[in-house]
Amino acid sequence: MVAIYSTFLQRAFDQIIHDVCIQKLPVVFAVDRGGLVGADGATHQGVFDLSFLRQIPEMALMAPRDEGELVRMLRTAVGAGRPVAIRYPRGSGTGAEIPSGPETVPWGKGELLEDGKDVLLVGIGSTVPTCLHAAQELRKQGVSAAVVDARFVKPLDAGLLLPLVHRIGRVVTVEENLLAGGFGSAVMELLEEHDEHPQWFRRIGVRDRFVEHGAPAQLREKCGLTSEHIVSEAMRICHGGKSLIPSILNGIRSRLEKIV
Repeated sequence: MVAIYSTFLQRAFDQIIHDVCIQKLPVVFAVDRGGLVGADGATHQGVFDLSFLRQIPEMALMAPRDEGELVRMLRTAVGAGRPVAIRYPRGSGTGAEIPSGPETVPWGKGELLEDGKDVLLVGIGSTVPTCLHAAQELRKQGVSAAVVDARFVKPLDAGLLLPLVHRIGRVVTVEENLLAGGFGSAVMELLEEHDEHPQWFRRIGVRDRFVEHGAPAQLREKCGLTSEHIVSEAMRICHGGKSLIPSILNGIRSRLEKIV
């Protein structure tokens, strides 16, 4: 078991590959301060770990939505017999009940927390409660939102995600991580591999920038990682925007009619 800050783990990238993953050693990385950490500034924001860890072969990657899930994931990881990273945020927990028994999480399985028909919100780690709050606000505005806690960034739960994406067709992923190569990118890759092409796909996360000093709430506001921003994006793809697909098809149809 290796307990380490996310920002410090960046320095060990070579060792993770050569000394752990190539050897397929049963090492568990407890990655603390994942996501936006606030007052420690740009050097300590843990917004790169999902991107650099998920690209390493043999590495599994989890992120809990609360402290109860963290305990279950730690037990799961210790019993996995392989390299596993569990990424969790700085700060106090949500007040979730801590399991007293030897509970684990099903390997590679996410959880459908709320079902819906208009838009699918897929969160990972600390963004899941934010997605649930956004779903409540969307319901007040007549939009039915499904909420998935992915639990795993790698492996993703294809059996859960693919049918939901196919049925709903509008997807928003949410992560406290750089968008480049992160959780949303992993979901996009999964859909591409299975030829699943939703009408709308939006990723919410940290864009191509270093996040500076600030209170966590202020930083989430700046990065669009609030329930209000999720609601805005969901409403936009449900009602406000127009898909490019119909316009492309109409353009092709008009050209064919001219030819005929």
